[in-house]
Amino acid sequence: MKRRQDWELVPWADPYGEDIPHPAPHRAYEDPEFLQSPEARTVRVLSELLEPQHRLRRRGITDTIVFFGSARIPGEAHDTTHGGLAQLTGYYEAARDLAARLTAWNIERAGARQFVVCSGGGPGIMEAVNRGAADAGGESIGFGIHLPEEQALNPYVSEALAFEFHYFFMRKFWFLYNAKTLVFFPGGFGTMDEMMEILTLVQTQRVRKKMGIVLYGSDFWRSVVDFDAMARHGVISEEDLALFQFTDSVDEAFEVIRTFLEQNYESTLLDEE
Repeated sequence: MKRRQDWELVPWADPYGEDIPHPAPHRAYEDPEFLQSPEARTVRVLSELLEPQHRLRRRGITDTIVFFGSARIPGEAHDTTHGGLAQLTGYYEAARDLAARLTAWNIERAGARQFVVCSGGGPGIMEAVNRGAADAGGESIGFGIHLPEEQALNPYVSEALAFEFHYFFMRKFWFLYNAKTLVFFPGGFGTMDEMMEILTLVQTQRVRKKMGIVLYGSDFWRSVVDFDAMARHGVISEEDLALFQFTDSVDEAFEVIRTFLEQNYESTLLDEE
């Protein structure tokens, strides 16, 4: 796509016989200088709303199981691994195994409603999730984000379902829009931000669909967020503690998710939602 200064001049047929050159006009949506300008921010935001919608619909994807978790948790500890992270490496294999089992379950149910595994597309827990889906021979979504010092999407994201967002809020919209179950593995600020925003939306009934929320690793989560203390102090209600469920094993998490989806969505027609 050409920049304005590169536009070619074409002659204009003057009725008096003089050829006067003038710039060939370009359409606004073909002008990269405009599209990257502050004035076109709404166009860029709409692109991150509509392009994923277009691509997901073409693939027939309307339901997802979304995993969240730290980009820093490695598959195995090394000499340079932070001591705290070294104690969390088991969560990588747990996320990989759970994603593989859920993907295999979907494949076995060919012809039934499909729930596609989804992650943020990065390293750590996100990589484990996409890797697990690939292990099972299935597709998985990667909703990546463009950051100054982050690497590209992990290699296990399905190519046709690889996305990169500029705007965090549009990425979070797509995490939630098709989600039927959310699984939170140990993570930092990003994972906490996503979890708290989603819990707030469910608590305030801005999200009304039935949605399973699983917090994997009760020791980690109870040590990082004292939900019981929040209820005791009255800043959340006792009923809010039922918005999510702790799990500590792949078997338990798989059964919780499978049962929830079968009870709430297995026989639900798409046009009824």
